Amino acid sequence: MAEHSSVPGDADPSNLPGNPDPSFRTRLVDVVTRVGDLGLFAFGGPPVHIQIFHRRFVDGGGGQPWLDEQTFQELFVLSQALPGPGSTKLLFNIVQVHAGVPCAMIALLLWILPVACIMYGLSLGVQRIGTTLPTPVYAFLSGLNAATVGGIALAAVQLSRKVITDRLTRAILLSSACAGICYSAMWYYPTLIFGGGFATLLWDSRKSILAIFRRPADESHGPGAGVNRDDDSLQTLERAEAPSRTNISKYSPSVTTGITLTVIVIVTFVALLVFRSILIAPPQLLAVFTNFYLAGCLIVGGGPVVTPLLWEYIVEPGWVSPRDFLLGLALIQAFPGPNFNFAVYLGSLALVGHGSSINTLLGALLGALGLFSPGILLAVGAQSGWHLIRSYPTVLSTLRGMNAAAVGLIYTAVYRLWQAGYLKTDHTGGAPLTDEPWWLAISAATYTSVEWFGVPIQLAIVTGGIAGLAWWDVVGSKS
Repeated sequence: MAEHSSVPGDADPSNLPGNPDPSFRTRLVDVVTRVGDLGLFAFGGPPVHIQIFHRRFVDGGGGQPWLDEQTFQELFVLSQALPGPGSTKLLFNIVQVHAGVPCAMIALLLWILPVACIMYGLSLGVQRIGTTLPTPVYAFLSGLNAATVGGIALAAVQLSRKVITDRLTRAILLSSACAGICYSAMWYYPTLIFGGGFATLLWDSRKSILAIFRRPADESHGPGAGVNRDDDSLQTLERAEAPSRTNISKYSPSVTTGITLTVIVIVTFVALLVFRSILIAPPQLLAVFTNFYLAGCLIVGGGPVVTPLLWEYIVEPGWVSPRDFLLGLALIQAFPGPNFNFAVYLGSLALVGHGSSINTLLGALLGALGLFSPGILLAVGAQSGWHLIRSYPTVLSTLRGMNAAAVGLIYTAVYRLWQAGYLKTDHTGGAPLTDEPWWLAISAATYTSVEWFGVPIQLAIVTGGIAGLAWWDVVGSKS
């Protein structure tokens, strides 16, 4: 294996041009070692996952960094701009850049399978429980949610420090956060992200735009007349034009392969839409896969969007009861790994009563395949050609604004969970954490303990759940 640089924050030299290609076995061992525990201990949801990935693969926590800051920001924007699970696509692309698609597929299984198995087991038992859970369970889940809010808020602040490069990106981030809090829709989040990219592109191109309308008298003053050469955003763009040191094309599939995968996703989407409209009573297995696949193609923005869309596609047809849906939603937020494992739980429940018990397993598999596969295939497709355009100034300028807008939406996730994080027997759909001051204390303690004292985020979130049980023992059980 190629000798590694010992400079903190440097990307893995084996992934730079001109360095020897490590064997597949070496890359696989590296991936399993660095990714194998994430599916078991990466608590906190997508915003916290992104921060965990940054510490592990850019800062080099626990080993040699895999990629540099610029490449991480590029992959982050691609994962947010494409449909599907944001943090899962980001992890897949990071491993793909470092070790290739086969290793990325293995990393994907390590990331998904642990909690997917748990969610499938819960789906088998949920039909046997009463209408509500024991009150200590609600207290534990509320404590986890409160701690998760603190962790997501910290992740948002830390990512903001990286993507804010000038006053414009600060304004874009603030506008995106406020706009996301005020309104929610499937089309809305990608519009905000691309709107941020258009804003920085327009701003950074203003010199060229002004030159079109500049009078000849202005040109007599020399090149750049009327433009502030010290503008911070222009300096940022000039710095960004330096190519990233990570060679993202080393293990990328061909452009032809990327286009083929993208076409497959689009053709399948159209075909399932046609089947959905012309078949009066489609087989339940096909109907379940169709609805999950359509959701996987339409969800851009992750968690804040996936819940209402799955409610429409799974609960409203009568496949899963509202109680079971809300119970599974509360549980998936308490578990590590991707929140899209919710599809395993819902897919299994959607097949209860339709044939033998093997159908529930098929439903779980089809639910996960339908929700995860479109985003992953599109991520591979986008990555195949990204190295051809990533160095263009217009692309870099657009990415700057898209990054800021995407991070702004993380503050939206803080607000959404805050408004529905307190679970209780008479309000299992979720009440604001402000209804009980103890949850605010847990959120603040999580934020400060991780930021100031270096407590691992996983430990802080689990401690929040234990603090929720302590609150129930002292206060909740009395009331």
